[in-house]
Amino acid sequence: MGVKIVETCLRDGHQSLFATRMNTEEVLTALKELDNVGYHAIEIWGGATFDACLRFLNEDPWERLREVRKVCKKTKLQMLFRGQNILGYRHYADDVVEKFVEKSIKNGIDIIRIFDALNDIRNLEAAVKATKKYGGECQIALSYTTSPVHTVEYYVSLAKEIEKLGADSICIKDMAGVMLPEDAYKLISELKKNTKLPIELHSHCTGGICEMTYRRAIDAGVDIVDCALSPLSGGTSQPCTESLNAALAGTEFDPKLNVEMLNAASAKLMPIKQKYLDNGTLNPKVLSVNPNILKYQVPGGMLSNLISQLKQQGASDKLDDVLKEVPNVRKDMGYPPLVTPLSQMVGTQAVMNVITGERYKMVPKEINDYLHGKYGKSPAPVDEDIRKKIIGDDKVITYRPADDLKPEFEGLKAQYKDIAKSDEDVLSIALFGDVAIKFIKQRNEDLIPTVIKVKA
Repeated sequence: MGVKIVETCLRDGHQSLFATRMNTEEVLTALKELDNVGYHAIEIWGGATFDACLRFLNEDPWERLREVRKVCKKTKLQMLFRGQNILGYRHYADDVVEKFVEKSIKNGIDIIRIFDALNDIRNLEAAVKATKKYGGECQIALSYTTSPVHTVEYYVSLAKEIEKLGADSICIKDMAGVMLPEDAYKLISELKKNTKLPIELHSHCTGGICEMTYRRAIDAGVDIVDCALSPLSGGTSQPCTESLNAALAGTEFDPKLNVEMLNAASAKLMPIKQKYLDNGTLNPKVLSVNPNILKYQVPGGMLSNLISQLKQQGASDKLDDVLKEVPNVRKDMGYPPLVTPLSQMVGTQAVMNVITGERYKMVPKEINDYLHGKYGKSPAPVDEDIRKKIIGDDKVITYRPADDLKPEFEGLKAQYKDIAKSDEDVLSIALFGDVAIKFIKQRNEDLIPTVIKVKA
């Protein structure tokens, strides 16, 4: 049985390379060809696609999903879902989580990849339950990172819990691209011994080791890997689909993808890449290898965010100091994986510590909430001296954070009944507030151009 491939170019590919700016017309350009390649699935939605559609592209993300589904008749469609955060940056009430899952599946999603930034299983429960209820395929992702507590035993134990929770498959989500080849071999070998679920590997090429890591993962028995079609691969994106398919051709791992269709799809996407290179949205720097990622364990998106923050403060010369401070903050916070929203939180705190010259003199609200337990349980204990300095003797919650949230959906539906034309509109407003309201009002007034539809 060959290795299966999930194609990421239409979601993580352009999210990693140029801030998710492909519009729906561009997403549809090569879809017929991609549908005939023979992929396990095409990742099309989730992550920042929703936000970018509403905020920057004046598009309805739900409409994009429906248009993609009309064209994709053979291949499963996959999305990324941040557990209790859905696609936003805070925890949402269970009724909003359930409704979002229901509507995602109804509008065309087959596989929902659910993860939590802290690997706190409690933050996955509502999304997993809803995915199973509405007939979706549930993949639970382990947020991969390295620390004294993130051992092979830690991940194996987590995988066993995930299997009990009802997952259909497990993804190792190496969002920073820091997993080394031999570490991948060891981890996947142990996971295959301890769980019956299919294992998928997701990583990034940022550190220059990803292709080697994928090859060792395949040796260890990984079932599925995430790749991106050549125009949107490499750099901060995923390894190239065509190259991996060629490397494995004729072996027992042969993915047996349709090369003619791969080449046809690639030819259609190349001018789109060129457009974003020409207009400066795709910065050639993100196509380079950055081995410092392996040293500092900082994802590419987080690194660019730190550079931007320091530039705004007129402190670009402090980047090395900030990169050295990131691991210290992470240790203080109980070694959270550096994935959204924790990567932004840890990074901002490291910047503040360096700029002010005093550690934790200034603290963002999100770090304050984190230390109160509002994001969930940290992988390792938080430094109690730091916690006391920031929140004093405040009570720290030890239960599931969403238990404090009252149902939201029906209240929002009533509040916005004059502009929301559907439950999908209400969900957009629930997640993105004023940004979604502005879009919906303009759409209702016919100020938004209609998506150019491709005939299926």
